[in-house]
Amino acid sequence: MPTITTPDGVEIYYKDWGTGQPIVFSHGWPLSADDWDAQMMFFLQHGYRVIAHDRRGHGRSEQVSTGNDMEHWVEDLAALTAQLGLTDAVHIGHSTGGGEVARYVARYQDRVAKAVLVASLTPNMYQSEDNPAGQPAEWFEAIKDGSLNKRADFFRDVPEGPFYGFNLPGAERSEGVIANWWRQAMAGSIQAHYETPNSWLEDYTEDLRKITVPVLVMHGEADQVVPFASSVPRAVDLLQNGTQKSYPGYPHGMLTTHADVLNPDLLAFIQS
Repeated sequence: MPTITTPDGVEIYYKDWGTGQPIVFSHGWPLSADDWDAQMMFFLQHGYRVIAHDRRGHGRSEQVSTGNDMEHWVEDLAALTAQLGLTDAVHIGHSTGGGEVARYVARYQDRVAKAVLVASLTPNMYQSEDNPAGQPAEWFEAIKDGSLNKRADFFRDVPEGPFYGFNLPGAERSEGVIANWWRQAMAGSIQAHYETPNSWLEDYTEDLRKITVPVLVMHGEADQVVPFASSVPRAVDLLQNGTQKSYPGYPHGMLTTHADVLNPDLLAFIQS
């Protein structure tokens, strides 16, 4: 398997297909690079080079007891792009990966052409006086408890319900999509999955303010994980060159459930 070794000695698995302008994908919790299959094939067929990695502790990357935090994830991504010699790249991040992309772009803009934040936790997703639409403290604790104490069952409940919106009226439930989410999640480290919600309690405001390249912010208005009002208009207001695209009725996992809509929208932004 193709891997790079980070400065602190961790092996990170990645996929690297095609030629042309590179598009780099950063996945959400608790998944892997496989969550981007629909996007990678679409952009590969449109002449782009597509790269996706498994975050440390996730998928096929090394499961280590240290560094399961945003600072290490961003530097792991930087090590990958440096080793692959990527410039003029488009970075697309989903959910937790949105925080990773925002902080990476803020630090390494000389390597970046554009960025996309999809259902991203940026600028923050916790409930506060300034962000009443965010998730309450007990929600984060429930995620950590489910990841630690009833992981196999909990990792069925999440995709069956809020992640893909299959609990909403009229939603078309997919057993295959649920099973694929569970497969990816169970391949990762329980420790990494338990510690990841700590990154959801961070604030990415200053990262967004530093970004000057064009950024597309895409979000489903029926997102039950990162509520729309908690993220989108606040993120766009902080960006120097941000554009908003919202999707009524779409869930957190809309890149999978509505890839036929989102992929052409992503292509239009990249080509614009």
